Amino acid sequence: MFATKSLQDEILRLKKEQDICILAHAYQSQDIWEVADYVGDSFGLSLEAAKADQKTILMCGVRFMAETVKILSPQKRVLLSHPQAGCPMADQIDTEQLKRLKEQYPGYAVAAYINTSAELKTACDVCVTSSSAVDILRRLENPNILFIPDCNLGAWTASQIPEKHFVFCQGGCPTHTQVSVRDVEQARRLHPDALLFVHPECLPEISAEADYVGSTTGIMQYAKESDHSEFIIGTENSIVQHLQFACPGKHFYALSKDCICSNMKLTTLMDVYHCIQGTGGEEIKLKPDVLAQARKCIDTMLERG
Repeated sequence: MFATKSLQDEILRLKKEQDICILAHAYQSQDIWEVADYVGDSFGLSLEAAKADQKTILMCGVRFMAETVKILSPQKRVLLSHPQAGCPMADQIDTEQLKRLKEQYPGYAVAAYINTSAELKTACDVCVTSSSAVDILRRLENPNILFIPDCNLGAWTASQIPEKHFVFCQGGCPTHTQVSVRDVEQARRLHPDALLFVHPECLPEISAEADYVGSTTGIMQYAKESDHSEFIIGTENSIVQHLQFACPGKHFYALSKDCICSNMKLTTLMDVYHCIQGTGGEEIKLKPDVLAQARKCIDTMLERG
């Protein structure tokens, strides 16, 4: 029987012995953060994985994140911490649906949110993250953009680039889209002195009420650097806990008690242990043509960024 600290110590020992780099997405729990080599958003973690010396990468996150790591590091062995950890938004549109959309909007540049499958990325022109979408798409030569799959992030991005013309598919993050105006009103009543920070995957009417709209990494950085002492956090609720650990002198409140990603919560510290042992997780394998084609839209993002 392991206590948390002894299990963490064993993971730290084994990952060094097995030459494994552990990546933890920001929505993972604090106990997993503490054994990770890198913590952050999905694309930032992929870049760290590409630079890491280790030949095996363990992604504590969801499937599209592990696929992105494999696309940027095809020579490395990439493991997903829990085989069932997917992303509902990444599954909301497939290549056949995208093909029909492209026929409906000929000549439009297809911008894929990073929260898409490797296969879907093969049919896209450029990839974006929540933190880079505005800058990347502003620099894109094409004035017409088909943004997939998140219409909320797409609408927020479009509002920052009025010179571009956007069309969207009706996709989005089930976790963020359930946050309501009523949640905002209640949180403001309970915490009248707190600033409201939200992720752009929230509905437009939620973003319109916020003091700051940005990526998970942006929200955390802004809160850490702010002179303010109280914050309402409108993204996955694990961020509240992480900020409480990082800034014990400040107060953080969840915008909605229901803003919880069940897929992210699938991975436990024991899952990480089993992966390091070689008895858990799933190795991510992508066909060579998928690796090559999916890499193109990511390279375009890096070139524009």
